[in-house]
Amino acid sequence: MSVWRWAERLAPVPAAYRVTLGEGRTPLVRSRRVGPAAGLRNLYFKLESANPTGSYKDRFAAVAVSHALATGVTRVTATSSGNAGAALAAYCAAAGLPLDVTTVEAAPADKVAQMAAYGARVVRVRGFGRDPEVDRRMLAELRRRGSQPGGAFLISAYRHCPEGMTGLQSLGYELAEELPGGIDHVFCCAGSGGLALGVARGFADVGNPARVECVQPAGNASVAGPLRRGEPEAVPVTCTTAISGLQVPTVIDGQMALDAVRTSGGTGHLVTDDEAWAAQRRLAREEGIFAEPAGAVPLAGVLRAAAAGELRPDAVVVCLVTGVGFKDGAALARLADGPAPLLTPDEWEQAP
Repeated sequence: MSVWRWAERLAPVPAAYRVTLGEGRTPLVRSRRVGPAAGLRNLYFKLESANPTGSYKDRFAAVAVSHALATGVTRVTATSSGNAGAALAAYCAAAGLPLDVTTVEAAPADKVAQMAAYGARVVRVRGFGRDPEVDRRMLAELRRRGSQPGGAFLISAYRHCPEGMTGLQSLGYELAEELPGGIDHVFCCAGSGGLALGVARGFADVGNPARVECVQPAGNASVAGPLRRGEPEAVPVTCTTAISGLQVPTVIDGQMALDAVRTSGGTGHLVTDDEAWAAQRRLAREEGIFAEPAGAVPLAGVLRAAAAGELRPDAVVVCLVTGVGFKDGAALARLADGPAPLLTPDEWEQAP
């Protein structure tokens, strides 16, 4: 069943306008090797990479596009670092809505191609996703364009698209059902923090006391940094991380996310890009889970927290694997150790 099982009471949309591709109800699998090696007996992976377009953003897009359709929208304007644009492109295609997507400068070519494959018109902008001033300027113009008659501006942030973002709260509802014995920690990656905020709100809705943990690359420490230092406010940054999808220099949902994480009892965790890539490799080679680098950031946070003694060995810990590895070809090439050799039959017979 799609996210509409829960979303219909949070962002009501008449059934005739609901667009679904079967998002949600993704697998939850127990770690066989990485968790035990880190001294964690109950580590789980929530495979959001199994959603229709390969990321958790399908939960957002299903509700956002349905709401747009129900309110008479005839053309959608959006911005994305990759996954949200691909999800919106797919759901707009299903709804018959034209879509214009403006992506950050560093959006992976594979994600841009995925958006275009669904029929979206896509452009990239220099400095977008790295420079806070460029981000502020772009968001103001995109909001203006989306406010034209028949238009809508969709971005995966509560501040700009609260109806669509209620789709992320379904993650909290699902996890509470899948692990009825209780969850101690849920580790979420963060750009501006919308995912952590949605999960925290989902848990709050069902009265689940799980701690939501916000993990960011150290090169984009807008939310996790202040959380870690005990500071009260999220801060804009100049992004230096190379982890696609987590390059959000401005504070969009950051303050709300910081407050929600802290209220849940969780905190922030900062990891290096190298730690994220190492976690991606371990997921693939020790668990058989193929994640894009951003999808491995939560595991990097878990491993750092476990090494620091911040997690009980018997704690029930969930990592959100937010996107599939095929979405980032450059990261895939790094993971694959080069191309496979092409051999003659004689060479193959003599190979070890």
